Amino acid sequence: MRLSLEWLSDALTLPAGAGVDGGVDGGVGGVADTLVRIGFEVEDVHLVPPTTGDLVVGRVLSIEELTGLKKPIRFCQVDVGPGHGPDGSDEPRGIICGATNFVVGDSVVVALPGTTLPGGFQIASRKTYGHVSDGMICSNRELGLGQEHDGILVLASASDAGSGPAGEPAPAPGTDARPIIGADDAVIELAITPDRGYALSVRGLARELAAAYDLPFTDPGVRDLPERSGPGWPVTLADPVGCGRFVTVRVQGIDPTAPSPYWMRRRLSAAGIRSISLAVDVTNYVMVELGQPLHAFDADKLAGPITVRRATQGESLVTLDGTKRTLVADDLVVADSSGAISLAGVMGGESTEISAQTTNVIIEGAYWDPPVIMRTVRRHRLPSEAARRFERSVDPAVAAVATERAAELLVRYGGGTVVGRSDVRGEPVPRPAVELAVGEPERLIGRPYERSVIVGRLEQLGCEVGGGGTELTVQPPSWRPDLLRPADLVEEVARLEGFDSIPSVLPTAPAGTGLTPSQRRERLIAADLASAGLTEVLSFPFQNVADLDRLDLPADDARRSMVLVANPLDADRPAMATTLLTGLLDTVLRNMSRGSRDLSVFEIGSVFLPRRNAPTPPEVGVDRRPDPQTLAVLDASLPNQPVHVAAVLAGARERTGWWGPGRPAGWADAVELARRIAATAGVTVRVVAAEQAPWHPGRCASIRVGDWPIGFAGELAPKVVERLGLPPRTAALELNLDGLPARQTPTAPQISAFPPVNLDVALVVPDSVPAAEVAQALRSGAGELLESLRLFDVYSGDQVPAGHRSLAFALVVRAPDRTLTAAEATAVRDRAVAATDRLGAVLRG
Repeated sequence: MRLSLEWLSDALTLPAGAGVDGGVDGGVGGVADTLVRIGFEVEDVHLVPPTTGDLVVGRVLSIEELTGLKKPIRFCQVDVGPGHGPDGSDEPRGIICGATNFVVGDSVVVALPGTTLPGGFQIASRKTYGHVSDGMICSNRELGLGQEHDGILVLASASDAGSGPAGEPAPAPGTDARPIIGADDAVIELAITPDRGYALSVRGLARELAAAYDLPFTDPGVRDLPERSGPGWPVTLADPVGCGRFVTVRVQGIDPTAPSPYWMRRRLSAAGIRSISLAVDVTNYVMVELGQPLHAFDADKLAGPITVRRATQGESLVTLDGTKRTLVADDLVVADSSGAISLAGVMGGESTEISAQTTNVIIEGAYWDPPVIMRTVRRHRLPSEAARRFERSVDPAVAAVATERAAELLVRYGGGTVVGRSDVRGEPVPRPAVELAVGEPERLIGRPYERSVIVGRLEQLGCEVGGGGTELTVQPPSWRPDLLRPADLVEEVARLEGFDSIPSVLPTAPAGTGLTPSQRRERLIAADLASAGLTEVLSFPFQNVADLDRLDLPADDARRSMVLVANPLDADRPAMATTLLTGLLDTVLRNMSRGSRDLSVFEIGSVFLPRRNAPTPPEVGVDRRPDPQTLAVLDASLPNQPVHVAAVLAGARERTGWWGPGRPAGWADAVELARRIAATAGVTVRVVAAEQAPWHPGRCASIRVGDWPIGFAGELAPKVVERLGLPPRTAALELNLDGLPARQTPTAPQISAFPPVNLDVALVVPDSVPAAEVAQALRSGAGELLESLRLFDVYSGDQVPAGHRSLAFALVVRAPDRTLTAAEATAVRDRAVAATDRLGAVLRG
């Protein structure tokens, strides 16, 4: 939301000297600081670059077109007012100008010689094109007001009725142009949260500032409407739930060539809205002023009465952006006898668009159901300023005032007459009163608030406050649908009183609380992976079928059974993630597209797996805590949400440097990380060869606790790597942390004081036998005297039969109570080797 401070000052008389970001006498803060103090996020403050010297209004008296030149050049005589002519005379000044968007009689902005424009551009009299140019006629960009440079800035054309908000005459030549063009104005840019749709307007922000400064406020959205003899246009509400109110005002006989007054164009530009035509600019102006989006139809293009209804499945509509859209039955439309003419609350249709020939206009103001508008915007990917307000909920009571205000502006600046008004109401939405205990703010906030302060602050919001004693009955205003509970009212009181007035008191932590064992385990694992050089990421927890197709998951894979979201944030990914790899791989690809090649990332988070035969969740109110039976059914209806850890290793695992050549990440790195994760969790795991998509069939390991698989690690399948555009041999792992047993209390190891015996064993085994099985057989055969076992060499070559490889293991054996003899150590080795016979292993000679 961008808002001109000058526009805001029209709606509220700010304290004297209250600038945009400075203070005033008496300790009153600047407007931007005050907005921050009452809970709004000010993203930026835009100031107009300063101009020094004389900047005056001029009126074009004559234009001489210079010929024989490659581009249009005009020599203009401009009346710049008494005392501003050459040598301080009242005579006009001759000025050379290359713009062609003005005519004789137009009012323009003239920088006199000696003026310095933004950017240090100095104006001086100079001879050019055979004439003396005695000043400069300025454009918006030259004045620092914007980037428009298609022509010079026309304050008022020769045919304008007036140039000010009240229709005053065009400013006289010689008038200081700075106040007119807003050279001393500032634009405040705000980030409005979704629950404060009312603040997307001058009306809403002016009310907030009035409360912050304790100033009186006259609501422009509350006024007596003039009587209208005729109807605006016949309207039928076929869907009174989707449309709570539909107001039309009909204006006939407007001048289609009438331009929007400069003051309106300037305010719209400050709000980030492009000027289009008088009728469209008026509707946009009222939208920002009152917060009520409006739409203007060309009355001569309407075919019969207006009907507000749901779209017919497959019905089409060409919207104002020129796109033909296929509608669904959930879309709400405005229609006439020819069909849909507007996508309700989002964008109008091309068939009834205001054009350069429009003389008769129907102004529509409506209240649309926010969820309907929200779904339509996401379905058609069609955000708009109107939809942005409707999906946050607008004031249902302001539609008639807004349409009347727009009609008055159209008549004032475009001529014509107002024929009539129609106000059709749907089903009223009751706003229940909220019971608020006087002591509730102190209980929730922690500081006392007087009853008079509570009542005063709520009334400043527009609430009606009644009741006596210790209970208040509060009726929220129509523009605040977010005020539903006592806590909402308490928050508003605390906000307007100032969050900085709440004392900072560190609460005492109750005994026995802290991180759960699973939380401590997750943090330990995250810290250990980070120390291993991996970067933790938080990826999007949603996916679709295409994400799983990219991983080549078979049709019967359990990960293809997904939990669909009823109202997804992204329509392209409507399901909860069943694997962390989809989000991690998206992160890797996004970083690769920005130039990163060597990536090691991990994530710890939940996946969502549907339960079989889950019960239907019951409807639960918010007025009381559900009973244990209801909670049990709710819990049983939720999907399983195990916590997983996943990692992706792409590119170099060790980089090349002065220390030597690097090496790419591979399947062994992923398997080692899996072992490392288990060790951090205090668990010993087994590594068993396996086949599981999306891993390489021959380079995939099942990570098991005993015989229970908790995940997989290894190299991704070549087809997956090629399809995604990943570096060759990209490796990944995913483990179910909830599948790990609870960490046992560690016990101190028994350290033998007797010397160890180091033994080496080289075994020739078939290629099909995993090294992990050979190691397990050696351990089981060696018995309790084996202290450690490590694979230190793998060899295949001429000295090993084809289809076999040599595995060399280092064994450390030690007794806790004696020094082992050579015979005892040899017996341990022989038992260990004998245990590998079942695997087809033979001792290498």
